[in-house]
Amino acid sequence: MRLLLIVTAVIEIGAGAVLIGFPTSAVKLLLDSPLDSPAGTILGRIDGSALCALGIGCWLARGAARSPAAGGLVAGMLFYNVVAVAVFVFAGLGLKLVGVALWPAIILHAAMAGWCIASLRCGLVRRQTEIIKAPRS
Repeated sequence: MRLLLIVTAVIEIGAGAVLIGFPTSAVKLLLDSPLDSPAGTILGRIDGSALCALGIGCWLARGAARSPAAGGLVAGMLFYNVVAVAVFVFAGLGLKLVGVALWPAIILHAAMAGWCIASLRCGLVRRQTEIIKAPRS
């Protein structure tokens, strides 16, 4: 789980920084559509700050990767990645908003969701094994 937290931190802080600094360019790369209003630009920057917050949380949790809190963080990341895949697929197939980075982003989010699932399952098995091995009083 430690490596997952580190990789997520790097990806999300990077993506968040780009959205904060260059929201219109980032959206153009993903959806080939500009943010043509100040409100869209503000929301892009807020999204960027949320991604940075997720990345910071992952970075700070990397040392306690076996804790229940880290498991909760990974569960939240799983939700985020699954929703990102669904929204991006809808944007591409349903709305025909396809930039050069859309399908790579979908693949990345799907892979990260799979990694989250594997990590959560591994943690669950580990906890069940620890419970079985624990001395009974």
